[in-house]
Amino acid sequence: MQTWVFAEEIEGAPTTLALEMLSKARTFGGDLAAVYLGAGSDAAFATLGAHGATKVFHLTPGGALPTAAAAAALAGLVAEHHPDMLLFGVAFTDRDVAGRLSARIDRPVLSNAVEITIAGDTVQVINEILGGTTLVDTVYRGPKPWIGIVRPKSFAAEAGTAFTPEVIPVALPDVGHAGEAAVLEHHAEVSEGPSLEDAAIVVTAGRGVGGTDKMGALNELAVLLGAAVGGTRAVVDAGWLPFSAQVGQTGKTVRPGVYIAAGVSGAMQHLVGMKDSGTIIAVNKDEEAPIFRVADLGIVGDLHKVLPKLVEELKARR
Repeated sequence: MQTWVFAEEIEGAPTTLALEMLSKARTFGGDLAAVYLGAGSDAAFATLGAHGATKVFHLTPGGALPTAAAAAALAGLVAEHHPDMLLFGVAFTDRDVAGRLSARIDRPVLSNAVEITIAGDTVQVINEILGGTTLVDTVYRGPKPWIGIVRPKSFAAEAGTAFTPEVIPVALPDVGHAGEAAVLEHHAEVSEGPSLEDAAIVVTAGRGVGGTDKMGALNELAVLLGAAVGGTRAVVDAGWLPFSAQVGQTGKTVRPGVYIAAGVSGAMQHLVGMKDSGTIIAVNKDEEAPIFRVADLGIVGDLHKVLPKLVEELKARR
């Protein structure tokens, strides 16, 4: 089994999602390579090696948006090396490259994978459909390579026996008009506190919070717990929190040990991004709110009364 994992560089390192996919692919056995899109560094390559990659195809982007050229380069590598499976993540660059590669090599893509199992020559993928409410078992048929897109937090990122991977530089080809789009400016959102994806505790604001001027107790609770602050799409669309804080189908997928949902109704699109959290605590004055169906502990009450009491109790115990 020869598996390749696409790994985009963000802030000088491979994404956590790429490391999750490498960790899973390591269990398949056989050869494991990373296709790394970024400037690259010894530290980044060492991280890929620590998670199982014995080979790294290093694609260095220029000033243009690299997805069209990356897909063309990857198609050439596939024709030369014949991998059995390529894994991409549910991220903008990953999905763009996967779609373009699929069209170039005429292979289907299975998206939203949450589990992958190998039995001989059979690869079974469990993927989510209908907003995560239904799981489908799918078996790949037809010629290889098979292409899969994996949801974040489906697998744990676990370092194994460290390898010093062989790094193979790959030049991005000229793809004509398809490669002419360029990045003019880059703006990074500045956030404080723990990373939303990696936090052990997440406190999420829903529409029921009522506005940015009413988030004082929620923010104070997050500080006391050392938690990351998240928000539903309604909260982000209203401008109360930045998009980087959005949890759900069109935002981030989180799997903290504790997830506190304050004023969150529990729309299906939000549940997709947090339903696998360890312990879910919901505070909502509507006892019929769908969030209570997935909550381990539900508090029916006004969050503006419940959260200050919780903050007061936490301070008293310090």
